[in-house]
Amino acid sequence: MSELRTDPRSPWADEDGTVPPDSWGRGTGPKHTLPWGFALVVVLLVVGRFTLAPHLTAPALQTWATIFVAICVQALPFLVFGVALSAAITAFVPASFWTRALPRHPAAAVPVAGMAGAVLPGCECASVPVASGLMARGVPPAAALAFLLASPAINPIVLVATAVAFPGQPLMVVSRFGASLAVAVLVGWLWLRFGRSEWLPIPSRPHGDGPKWARFGEAMRHDLLHAGGFLIVGGLAAATLNVMVPREWLAALAEVPWLAVVVMALLAVLLSICSEADAFVAASMTAFSPTAKLAFLVVGPMVDLKLIALQTGTFGRAFALRFVPLTFVLAVLVSALFGWLLL
Repeated sequence: MSELRTDPRSPWADEDGTVPPDSWGRGTGPKHTLPWGFALVVVLLVVGRFTLAPHLTAPALQTWATIFVAICVQALPFLVFGVALSAAITAFVPASFWTRALPRHPAAAVPVAGMAGAVLPGCECASVPVASGLMARGVPPAAALAFLLASPAINPIVLVATAVAFPGQPLMVVSRFGASLAVAVLVGWLWLRFGRSEWLPIPSRPHGDGPKWARFGEAMRHDLLHAGGFLIVGGLAAATLNVMVPREWLAALAEVPWLAVVVMALLAVLLSICSEADAFVAASMTAFSPTAKLAFLVVGPMVDLKLIALQTGTFGRAFALRFVPLTFVLAVLVSALFGWLLL
C-alpha cells in the first residue's frame, strides 16, 4: 500500500501543514455586487422603456430596420452559397486543376476567368469567398479578381432578370453583359500590370490532413464567420445611407445627363442591392436616362457598401483602398461608353 506524500514546495502547503489557510481562494471584495448589478439593469430597462420607446417607433428608424434586414436576408443565401463553393474548391479540387484549366500566361488567364463568371449563378457576396479560394489554390490574383467582378454581373440569372425588367430592350441586356465583362477584364489587366503583392496578400486557408469532408467543414466555418460579420457592417452602412439621402435630390440631379450617370453609380454603391434584383430597381427610376441606368447595373455588382466591407475583411484595407476606386472609375467610364454606342 503506497504512502501519500506531500511535496514540501507545493503551493498548497504552508509552514504549519498541508492544509491551506482559510483565506486562500476567498475574495476580499463586496459580497453582494450581483444583486445590485441586476437591480441596475432592471432600472435601466424600465427607464429605457419610457424614454427610448417613442423614438424606436419613428418611421425613419422602422425604414432603416427594414432595409437592413432586407439587405442581410437577401445576401445571406448567396454568401452561404459562395462560402460552400469556396470550401468545396479548397477541399475537393486539386491545385493542379487550375493550372490546367487556365492559360499559363496570366494576361490570357484574365479574360478566361472573367468569362467563367458567366456559368456561376450568384451575387457579389458569393464572389468574394470564391475568389479568395481561387487565389489560395494557385490562381493568379488578377484572374481571380476578374472572376470576382464578372461573376455577379454576367451570370444567366442576372441577365434573365435584366431582360424581364427591361422588356423589349435587348440592347440593355447586351450592354450590361459587354460593359461588365469589359470592366472585369480591364481591372484584371491593370492589376496584373501595376498591382503589388503587398497590396493583396494571398488569403490563408485552413488546411488539414484529415478527410476531405472534415476540411470542407473547417474551411466553410472559417469563411462564414469571417465574411458574415463584414456583411452585417456593410448592411448597417447601406441602411443608414438609404434613410439619410432625400429622394428629392435624385429627381433634381436626373435632369443633368452627365451628372445623372455619376449619381446613379453612387446610388448603386449606397443601396447595395443584390445583382439578381437591381435591374427592377433601375427600371423603376424613370427620371434617369438609359445610360444612367446602365451605370447603376454595372457598378452595383462590383462596388457597393457590403461588398467593400467583405473585400476589406477578406483581402485587407490596402487592397480595398486601391481596388475599389479603380473599379468604380472604370465601371462609370465603360458604362458611359457602352450607353453612348448602344443605348
